[in-house]
Amino acid sequence: MNTQLLNRARLLRAFRVYGDRQVLIILLLGFSSGLPLALTGSTLSIWMRDEGVDLGTIGLFSLVGLPYVLKFLWAPLIDAARLPGLSRWLGRRRAWLVLTQVLLLCAILGMGLVDPVRAPGAMAFAAVLVAFLSASQDIVIDAFRVETLGEDQYAAGMANYVAAYRVALLVAGAGAVGATGLFEALGFPPAELWAYAYALMASLMGVGLLASFFAREPAESRQVENAQAALDYVARFRQAVVDPFLDFAAKPGWIWILAFVIFFKFGDAFAGAMVGPFALDIGFDKETYAYIANLVGLMTVIAGGFVGGLLGRLVPLKAALWITGILQLVSNLVFCWLAWVGPDATALAVSVAVESFTGGMGTVIFVAYLSGLCSARTFTATQFALLSALAAVGRTILSASAGFVAIELGWVLFFVATSVAALPGLILLVWLSRTNRMDFVNPLKTVEK
Repeated sequence: MNTQLLNRARLLRAFRVYGDRQVLIILLLGFSSGLPLALTGSTLSIWMRDEGVDLGTIGLFSLVGLPYVLKFLWAPLIDAARLPGLSRWLGRRRAWLVLTQVLLLCAILGMGLVDPVRAPGAMAFAAVLVAFLSASQDIVIDAFRVETLGEDQYAAGMANYVAAYRVALLVAGAGAVGATGLFEALGFPPAELWAYAYALMASLMGVGLLASFFAREPAESRQVENAQAALDYVARFRQAVVDPFLDFAAKPGWIWILAFVIFFKFGDAFAGAMVGPFALDIGFDKETYAYIANLVGLMTVIAGGFVGGLLGRLVPLKAALWITGILQLVSNLVFCWLAWVGPDATALAVSVAVESFTGGMGTVIFVAYLSGLCSARTFTATQFALLSALAAVGRTILSASAGFVAIELGWVLFFVATSVAALPGLILLVWLSRTNRMDFVNPLKTVEK
């Protein structure tokens, strides 16, 4: 009985992390981070098609997302540059947060005023500007999250971030489209519907601004800023551009750590690249798939993120990586079962739920691991931007061959192959664990205090 009471008390203490001030701030910043992405992606595509823009032009607009891939190139500037006046008032990180959020609000508002039919070039510039500012905001938020949270809060903070990010995508996607219908019903001029919808979305950047003003500057940030001010330009360049790499390369087994960063989510990404085509191929219509994938997928990935955050509080990070890594591997096999069952909506919902739930858990724990690698506060933004870009290699470059593999193997063997593709990450985890290169604070110790 005493053991049960102790475990229950420990669980309750673990849940309390979600109510911590800084963890709640990360929740609001997650919403601010997710909002611009859909406005330059899926929502923009719908707007352009609604206005009669040809499909070829719409397809080319996918290139506006390049700043999200290349953000590591200007991350050193955000680590090193001081904003006159604003940095003194708010501090190093919060100054950049406020600046990028105010500029984003203005850029989204301006984007809504451009006519995509008459001025496609101006729309492309406006969309790239929003994407650039959004990627810059992400750099600062990532650095702020790493610096302001304790290691026992990383997973919970990321769970909050993922949940709010997903909600923001829904608001900026379905919400923006729904807003045009509402404004039309209220009698607004048809030519101005999208402008008003984007103005509404721009106003929601106030959520992030509010969070930035109520947040506390990371404790070490002022010390880093003062130390940087004493350096000459050559030394500041070296500290911003060269030192982040040298610092990481000083970690024992750093090359194997980088390999682990690439491969831990590879099997999950490899399967995810072909789930949509697979569902259509076995007989689902696109409306049914889209409805189930978005509704069930959203709810379960958020639930998985929160369970991952709780897991990160209750067990050591190394154990959490093992648990989520194995779950991700096994979850891909549920699509083999779906291929056998065929186009059954319930089976699709179960499959999407399993994959999204385990993927949400894995993402939260994995980002907590990446956060733990960025221990040098002088260049947190640069190191995290580099690691997150490297983690995207599996999702973008390595997964590009997924379609060809599916053609050669067929769907059942393809999803078996995606589970096999998860093994290199687990093998690297074995090696890193045995060579004591997974030394992180045990979250359980904090829970028991």
